[in-house]
Amino acid sequence: MTTPAVSAGDISRTSAARASTVNEAEIRASLAVMGSLDAEAWSKPTACTGWTVRDMVAHEVGQFEELAKPWLMIARVRRARRTHPELGALDGHNESQVEDRGEATAERLVSDFARIAPKGASSLARMPAPVRRRIRTSMVFPEAKALPEDSMDYMNSVLIARDTWMHRIDISDATGTEFVLDEHDGEIMRQVLLDLALGWTGPSCLLELSGPAGGRYRLGSGPPLVTLRADALDLARHLSGRPSPAGLAFEGDAEAAAALTAARVLF
Repeated sequence: MTTPAVSAGDISRTSAARASTVNEAEIRASLAVMGSLDAEAWSKPTACTGWTVRDMVAHEVGQFEELAKPWLMIARVRRARRTHPELGALDGHNESQVEDRGEATAERLVSDFARIAPKGASSLARMPAPVRRRIRTSMVFPEAKALPEDSMDYMNSVLIARDTWMHRIDISDATGTEFVLDEHDGEIMRQVLLDLALGWTGPSCLLELSGPAGGRYRLGSGPPLVTLRADALDLARHLSGRPSPAGLAFEGDAEAAAALTAARVLF
């Protein structure tokens, strides 16, 4: 019996209470991967151009550090205007995060992530919800205006886990480390699909996603003109602009397939 498809636009946004559980689970999963890497793995190139695995982890430590110490974010953005004028505010700031831990060993980065990431996530979660909803992320990063919700509340409920999750995929892809999934991975993937649906203006599509984080979802209304079949993680890679090893398979209208191929979700 085929499972009925769910409208991706009807997926519920992750609640603040649920977000704490998801963020904690993703931090644990990412820490397990980082702690399993051998010395050679840290110099492997990742899907993020110019970044090794080591650079990526340094960035992640910096991200969580700034949640508890937001003045560091402002300082890095200001510094990046001088040191990386060719980059936008977000990308320049990310490079500053990496540079700030340029001398840290792999062992120190793992230790820093284990210590800093839980504190950063809990610091943002403790911020009163009305304040999180009122603070605009675009005040620091103009790129945030393209997000479905330009707020610290959206960062808490969606982006912390999504960014960390995608970088865990990046690290696993770069090093050949097994990507272990549990229930929280499905929650992150559903939020990706919700954001895809919120920005979707194309024809009706059916998404048949395999793997533990998969399921059957509809985009648009009416009978689907195209069916996309892929592993859920491959679709996430594709929507983020990364290469998907197994690729996406389409059946149906070519223009509808092209619309799906062009679709992106911000990570």
